[in-house]
Amino acid sequence: MNAIPRPDNEASFHADPVSRQTFNEVMVPTYAPSDMVPVRAQGLDLWDQQGKQYLDLTAGIAVTGLGHSHPAVVEALRAQADKLWHVGNGYTNEPVLQLARALTEATFADRAFFCNSGAEANEAAFKLARKYAHTKFGPHKSRIVSCVNSFHGRTLFTVSIGGQPKYTEGFEPLPEQLSHVPFNDIEAARAAIDDDVCAVVVEPVQGEGGVLPADPAYLKALREFCDARGALLIFDEVQCGMGRTGKLFAYMGYDVTPDILTSAKALGNGYPVAAMLTTESIAAAFSVGSHGTTYGGNPLAATVALRVLQIVNTPAFLARVNQAAELLVGKLNGVVRDYPQIFSLVRGSGLMLGMVLADSYRGKAKDIIKAAEAQGLMVLIAGPDVVRLLPALVISDAQIDEGIARMRAALDALVTPQ
Repeated sequence: MNAIPRPDNEASFHADPVSRQTFNEVMVPTYAPSDMVPVRAQGLDLWDQQGKQYLDLTAGIAVTGLGHSHPAVVEALRAQADKLWHVGNGYTNEPVLQLARALTEATFADRAFFCNSGAEANEAAFKLARKYAHTKFGPHKSRIVSCVNSFHGRTLFTVSIGGQPKYTEGFEPLPEQLSHVPFNDIEAARAAIDDDVCAVVVEPVQGEGGVLPADPAYLKALREFCDARGALLIFDEVQCGMGRTGKLFAYMGYDVTPDILTSAKALGNGYPVAAMLTTESIAAAFSVGSHGTTYGGNPLAATVALRVLQIVNTPAFLARVNQAAELLVGKLNGVVRDYPQIFSLVRGSGLMLGMVLADSYRGKAKDIIKAAEAQGLMVLIAGPDVVRLLPALVISDAQIDEGIARMRAALDALVTPQ
């Protein structure tokens, strides 16, 4: 068989120059990106089109947990790219079976379903919960309870369950049989979880809602309420999982086991892949054809995710996450003490941290983000009142010191009259 001919004009592979202005010309306006355009990165270092270096403490919103272009992950992807890219779901493949076995051996789960994003993993979890309840108890058991200010994705179903009106306005009518209760409120949960509830979903650490860890007593109470009412407990660990809290998954630090767990983001270190994990008896509610996805668990994604899991799920790696978190929290508390007019406290879990703004600075989180970027520091917001830090889990002590120095420089620029 003849090889595929190469194009005569090799220059056709090179794209025309683009800038931030190009975004406004060609993209659907669902985002408001920074003016700077990243072009390359390694570890926690990132460079823009002008060659300016930034220290990235966002990890692509908790995605690149091993940092940008981790050599072991890059090598795994390259090796698989020479073998098999994709097959339809009428076939399985070796990498996805290896990944499923590794995840089930590492967690409470017996079965795994793979897809492309956290929203899809949660969509699968919610569909499974309703299917399981319908099969076991009947159609009356369909209500899903979630928390106010939670975030579970951007599909119509998942964004409705998220409980943040700003994400659902204009998309009505919304799916029905959904209830929202305050996070960490045991009595509100007790009142909401009745016999018609098929599932309760919670983030062990709320991310978009302000970097709020769940109280251990709250998660234990949810487990008890679900058991008493025959409802499933779903943990959304899309943002807080894969080592982010110092455990492989956050539930392992709470001594509370969910019935279904969702994972994405850092699972692929930037390659789109997500997983829904559950038990054998619950998984049996799905049958052939009852759910699916074209790309979920394709060989490239599964290979990358397996390599990431192998790196993260070791005692030494997770111990270092906890060590780095302790150092970073201590440094951030020092910033809070020195800038009380801007910050009031630091909260979070592991390397998932939020700096809560003081009353006098409420609503100005984006101002701090812009000031930090001017100093070559990338950080995030979690609502208008919280500055969020989600550094790669491989952050060094020196990078922590550098990040704090750049943060202080940014704050000095804000509080010093120009």
